[in-house]
Amino acid sequence: MIIGEVIGNVWATRKEDTLNGLKLMVVRRVDAGVPGPQESFVAVDCVGAGIGERVLVVTGSSARKALHNQESPVDATIVGIIDEVEVR
Repeated sequence: MIIGEVIGNVWATRKEDTLNGLKLMVVRRVDAGVPGPQESFVAVDCVGAGIGERVLVVTGSSARKALHNQESPVDATIVGIIDEVEVR
């Protein structure tokens, strides 16, 4: 899983049919051990996350499994909204 922060939305009027009705969000990876900005990527949101929220993201086949559609061309899915992170 990846910890990230939602930093934006993606709107696409033309897309693959299995993506219709899915909310696409721009997520910036958060890594407590690495200072400075990290990579950003697009993830499907299945939990109702909003801009500014920290989220849990799964990638690969787990991302498609979270959507219950193995045929969808999805590589990242937001599966949780983080309330608190504790790092020691």
